[in-house]
Amino acid sequence: MRTYERTHPWLKFSVNLSQAPPDLWVMLGECQSKCEHISNTPILPQVQADLLQIYLAKGSLATAAIEGNTLSEEEVIQHLEGKLRLPPSKKYLGVEIDNIVNACNTVLDFIRAGRQAPPLIAKEIETINKLMSANLEMDDEVVPGEIRTHSVGVPGYRGAPAEDCEYLLERLCQWLAGPVFDPPENMGVVYAIIKAILAHLYLAWIHPFGDGNGRTARLVELRILMSSGVPHPAAHLLSNHYNQTRSEYYRQLRRASASGGDVLPFMRYAVQGFLDGLRGQLMMIHDQQWLVVWRDLVWGKFGGKGTHAQIRRRRLVFALSRQAAPVPISELPELDPKLMLAYAGKTRKAIARDVNALIDLGLVSKDKSGVRVRTEALLGFQAVKTLDNL
Repeated sequence: MRTYERTHPWLKFSVNLSQAPPDLWVMLGECQSKCEHISNTPILPQVQADLLQIYLAKGSLATAAIEGNTLSEEEVIQHLEGKLRLPPSKKYLGVEIDNIVNACNTVLDFIRAGRQAPPLIAKEIETINKLMSANLEMDDEVVPGEIRTHSVGVPGYRGAPAEDCEYLLERLCQWLAGPVFDPPENMGVVYAIIKAILAHLYLAWIHPFGDGNGRTARLVELRILMSSGVPHPAAHLLSNHYNQTRSEYYRQLRRASASGGDVLPFMRYAVQGFLDGLRGQLMMIHDQQWLVVWRDLVWGKFGGKGTHAQIRRRRLVFALSRQAAPVPISELPELDPKLMLAYAGKTRKAIARDVNALIDLGLVSKDKSGVRVRTEALLGFQAVKTLDNL
């Protein structure tokens, strides 16, 4: 008997997916569907770049913050843009972010080159850990990228015995490459999510390295997701979820080990957070598409006309498009500096004529609270609802 079997009996390397509750499968199916929507939805190059930058910053920060990095999301974005100047005492915070980004880019470059990711092996996990620790000062007993020979842990949890770590890491990789994770037809992303979450959980349990185990677990999770077709921005969502719900994350880790290795509750917690994040990303993409289609509709309504009145009215529509609430008629000229210049010297009647012209075009509506754009004009097909007692 190996030592871990006595000290860590929950390391069973098994999961009975037939016992997964129906709602977990439903969420996993929705996750795959939303990943496919994100992958196949055309978006403007700048929006794509912004989305990637935002979630790279979120994911990198989440991966580092859960282990103590104190940079804010805004500071991480500034750092990625080369605009953040950290004092010497805090430079290591930027190095931690750089290491995570470099590891992410290494995986991404491999996938973009069209190379199929081979099954995960212990050596690759060791390389990821080494990347996580580059240019950082470590305790004397810690050797980045090498399996530890001493005892480690976090508050409330002790990692697996050092003498078993190499064996456990190898066994983990064999399990992840085994038939339990072979996906049925058209369920590749579903099983990749399951595999990624369990890889993360078992690496957190084993704690095979002297430092950076959490970061390594989250990068392995990212690697599995991206190499299985999950869009790059979406692959950062699990790390972000763990960081945003940090106390629940640690509670679920403790619960999974205390239960003797029941991994399904942790999976449900992780999948729910992943799904919530995917819904948020799709809303961002939806808003961008809505704006593009709305602009096309507005330009089409004016038919390419370029009179001063037409230009002014078109500008008024676009200015209103940026407002979350109706705007009183008297405040319309103040929405935009160029709009203010266009209305200089004109009477309230001229503004009212412009509003009425836009109402006739179906682009705005007016009530006692003010004027708003009619973006509902873009809703071509809405669900038909039956009347009660029909």
